[in-house]
Amino acid sequence: MKMFFKKTGTMQALAVLLLIGGTCLFCGCSRQTQRIQMVDTAMGTIVSQTLYIEGRTIREQQDIVQEILFCIHDLEQQRLSWRLSGSEIYEINANAGEENGIGLSPKLSEHLNACLRVSEASQGAFDITIGDVVRLWDIDTWAGKEETKGFVIPSESEINAALEKTGYQKISLQDNRIILPKPLQLDMGAVGKGIALDEIKQILEEYEEITGAVVSVGGSILTYGTKSDGSLWNVGIVNPSETSENIGVLKLEGGWCVSTSGDYERFVEKDGVRYHHILNPETGYPAESGVRSVTIVTQNGLLSDALSTACFILGEEEGLALAEEFEAEALFVLEDGRISMTEGMQQFFELTVE
Repeated sequence: MKMFFKKTGTMQALAVLLLIGGTCLFCGCSRQTQRIQMVDTAMGTIVSQTLYIEGRTIREQQDIVQEILFCIHDLEQQRLSWRLSGSEIYEINANAGEENGIGLSPKLSEHLNACLRVSEASQGAFDITIGDVVRLWDIDTWAGKEETKGFVIPSESEINAALEKTGYQKISLQDNRIILPKPLQLDMGAVGKGIALDEIKQILEEYEEITGAVVSVGGSILTYGTKSDGSLWNVGIVNPSETSENIGVLKLEGGWCVSTSGDYERFVEKDGVRYHHILNPETGYPAESGVRSVTIVTQNGLLSDALSTACFILGEEEGLALAEEFEAEALFVLEDGRISMTEGMQQFFELTVE
């Protein structure tokens, strides 16, 4: 079942997190509980933490915050980066074409198997071998810059040549080993932030003193436990047409991962045309599916990240079916102004329209 709304009136902005630039704020919510808020950077994006901790000194609280931040850095440097020598993905790419393949850590094997499941289910809308096409467009370098004269739209022949180097179907995974044929290369950028949420959740579970938390890694958000006042966590859904406003809010208990993919996040405008960063692995061009943004709510960070990308590329009908196949909740903001969602998303979403 789907629900539809038409946007009208002025959208009300709702803050997802209170951002305290580069510092920690410690304020007592009760005699037992301290709320800690911190903003920093990792994985090339903003990381924001709000933790509720009982019975710890300020120094111990700071150590927990730093542990989470170091976890994200280590995830990138040791496992996921295609740029940094020493990471598992870098080594896999460097050994592409190795007949016997290369061994994987259990965690990376789990990540890659999950990615391939989404690739299969989405018929290739999600593909971790599309990195060469992403780098050909180089949207991230030019996104947000006022001067884009140097941005060059790839030619059709260049795109086709890059697409020849892609194809998740060519990957072989078995017994914690991967065989990656040349010239394929892996790029985990589409799921890195979601994987980070899963790693952070494991850290939070190690501390009984952490009663609640909300952590944002770029556009992916983890809710955990409860606030000291027992209220729900609020996660705003950005209005793609006016990004300083929200179209609504998700009211969530702890234990959920939220990821959003939108054409407003990173894009370049050239000669009056907007080229966004979400590329269709079939065409090699920015996806055109009638969608402005997709938000996924599920209990697994990797899946929330992967599905938000895949559902955006597939469009409303196929995207809703894909989300339901993985028992995830999805909310689509469409080009015509409608909001479409899975039936289960209704329990979370509150429209903020006058």
